[in-house]
Amino acid sequence: MIHRIIDFSARNKFLVFLLVGVAVVGGWWSLHNVPLDAIPDLSDPQVIIYSRWDRSPDIMEDQVTYPVITALLARRTSKTSAGFPTSVYSYVYIIFDEGTDIYWARSRTLEYLSKITPRLPSGVQVELGPDATSIGWVFQYALVDTTGRYTLDSLRSFQDWYLRYYLEAFRGWPKLRPSEAWSAVPNPGRSQPACGLPDSLDEGCGGGTPEQ
Repeated sequence: MIHRIIDFSARNKFLVFLLVGVAVVGGWWSLHNVPLDAIPDLSDPQVIIYSRWDRSPDIMEDQVTYPVITALLARRTSKTSAGFPTSVYSYVYIIFDEGTDIYWARSRTLEYLSKITPRLPSGVQVELGPDATSIGWVFQYALVDTTGRYTLDSLRSFQDWYLRYYLEAFRGWPKLRPSEAWSAVPNPGRSQPACGLPDSLDEGCGGGTPEQ
């Protein structure tokens, strides 16, 4: 077989060069026109449940994350579930079997979620996450004022009314989820050594409770 191919190529040089040229042109066209995923989405079908409550991570886990996970696992509609509580926020990832339609999974999760929500503590905000997988959740940014000329309110206003809409205008952004976080770093030279937080820092934080 190999000898026949070599013999055919030797006798038909023009045809061989023509086929090679067509292959090169086709490869060049495919390189610039065929869309390819830099990171192929090989994850299982999953639905994200996003909860918000102004409490500490341990309270979020006991009163929000754990009840949601146990209620969904009892329905036997998913393969596994995982919860990640943080301060103020809770994320529950529900993994379905391979081949499950993502919109069917979201509708079933929303149906069960409507029965779970009334049993959660008052003030908990629960909703489904964006229609995207965890592979697309790869970009985070923070607004940091290094000059000290802007307040937290002005930074938050710029984020909610300007920057957010600029970013959502790009194609491929299914959802932009803003997060509220503040970092208070006291000056060691001005802090009281053994009396906890300085009075100025305590007043600047608004007198919040330890859960906040």
